[in-house]
Amino acid sequence: MKRILGLALIAIAGTAGAATLNVTIDNIPDAQGNIRIALCSHADFLRPTCQYTAQTPARSGSVQLALNDVAPGTYALQAFQDRNGNRKLDRSFIGMPQEPLGFSRDPKLRFGPPDFDQADIAVTPAGGAITVHLITH
Repeated sequence: MKRILGLALIAIAGTAGAATLNVTIDNIPDAQGNIRIALCSHADFLRPTCQYTAQTPARSGSVQLALNDVAPGTYALQAFQDRNGNRKLDRSFIGMPQEPLGFSRDPKLRFGPPDFDQADIAVTPAGGAITVHLITH
């Protein structure tokens, strides 16, 4: 019995300080496909291995998503409209994005994606809210 109680306390302690990040994705051009988001650590930024992900059907205008149980830390959020449901950002033969995309802090996209430092945000134990504006190329 003591062992079960100890394991329960460890599980509760592991989620202590975990936050909810409320995300608004804005400037969605149409209702085609899904909006996919990923909150990434520096090591996982721009990779398919981000720990915190969510998706919702696209809606013209904006949608809201929540990422729950986020450990406090520094992250960058990446978002895109997966219009064809293939779960990846489609690109042209020269690498230009073919689907609307955006990043936390709305950095200017010039010749490729932003660096982590241009999109990083702090998630505190209290959580928070951010808005990302999608852009099309």
